[in-house]
Amino acid sequence: MALPTPELHTARLRLRPFTDADAGPLYALHSSAHVLRYWDSPPWTEPVRAQRFMASSRTIEEEGTGTRVAVDRVSDGAFIGWCGLTRWDPDFRSASLGYILDADAWGHGYATETAHAVLRWAFDTLDLNRVQAETDTRNAASARVLEKLGFVREGTLREDCVVNGEVSDSWVFGLLRREWHSAAGR
Repeated sequence: MALPTPELHTARLRLRPFTDADAGPLYALHSSAHVLRYWDSPPWTEPVRAQRFMASSRTIEEEGTGTRVAVDRVSDGAFIGWCGLTRWDPDFRSASLGYILDADAWGHGYATETAHAVLRWAFDTLDLNRVQAETDTRNAASARVLEKLGFVREGTLREDCVVNGEVSDSWVFGLLRREWHSAAGR
């Protein structure tokens, strides 16, 4: 069963399916060592990786295992990153959340706004019961985003990744449907 990529809007952002025009900005995002300093795969060194990523995004949509949306800032139309749900399991009503934004977009609340829109869509449309997210334990900013969204830190995956040649730990966060709906304004 396919999982169509949604088009979502917030006051400041547009979340939409990837297009061929996103290849350049997507490559720039994923080739930045600064942006990927806590990411569990190295920066891209070949522009073709952007095309592969977008093809992979279409594949998970067609297989019904997830969806990824490109994120544009409404004020200037600039591509600032992406957000996605992967490992969607309709039987267990669960999925995993991931996101990455350009460094120039950090500190403006865009990650929280983006993830909130995706979560609202996911809980309402996919009838999810649980969303999980993981972040490197050194990535305090990402942990704050998840906590603002209502995620609870559930544990630590010890030495589960190698980031920039260094073994690192990850925090596991979970958000349950009842917690999402009981949060203020949802």
